[in-house]
Amino acid sequence: MTTQPIVQFKNVKKSFGDLEVLKGFDLDIKPGEKVSIIGPSGSGKTTIIRMLMTLEKPTEGDILVNGENLWHMKTSGKQVDANEKHLSKIRGNIGMVFQHFNLFPHMTILRNCTEAPIQVLGLGKKEAEQRAIEMLQKVGLADKINNYPFQLSGGQKQRVAIARALVMQPKVMLFDEVTSALDPELVGEVLQVIKDLAEHSDMSMILITHEMDFAREISDRVVFFADGYLVEQGPPEELFLQPKSDRLKNFLQRFSRV
Repeated sequence: MTTQPIVQFKNVKKSFGDLEVLKGFDLDIKPGEKVSIIGPSGSGKTTIIRMLMTLEKPTEGDILVNGENLWHMKTSGKQVDANEKHLSKIRGNIGMVFQHFNLFPHMTILRNCTEAPIQVLGLGKKEAEQRAIEMLQKVGLADKINNYPFQLSGGQKQRVAIARALVMQPKVMLFDEVTSALDPELVGEVLQVIKDLAEHSDMSMILITHEMDFAREISDRVVFFADGYLVEQGPPEELFLQPKSDRLKNFLQRFSRV
């Protein structure tokens, strides 16, 4: 028996005006699979997960989540553009951690983590708080529940953002260059949290990252995008040690230079 992919991209293209950022790609993510997407700047990596998060609409192609079309729905037997209700329902399977935390500055850490489960999932305040404290414990910040974002370091803010996404219990977690806005000495603490999640969680994870060693360590599969195309993919040991395409070889050489 084959397990249905949790996420499927089918001939997905994306243009911004005359600029074609993604030129048509297919990609399946299995339930529980940890996939890192690497590639040079401007290769469309972030656009991929922004489409999955419904922040950008694909120009062509289909994206399926848990077997359901994300951007289209059927009405009276016809396929039409998805309405906001449909988008919200499918998007409920997905959590995202952004580069710049996106915490609410006027809310405590606890309230930052309970606002969405109360407003979106309809949880009671007590249940939402119990779930939030559990997730903040998981990222090592249960002692900060009454603090405000300005009182935390960048690494702590990013760990709160991870906890906030986990509270929603997504089937798929997206990480968009989550260490790129951090001071170098804070990167390790965030990567360790993500590594622990990958090892002890059965949810699927898609990571856009420029941390090659981390991608190699954490991933079941690494996918390389360049010039708007999915150029190469495979297990990390194979992709990093035996790249098949010149484009990937050249990309990796930049990271191996001392």
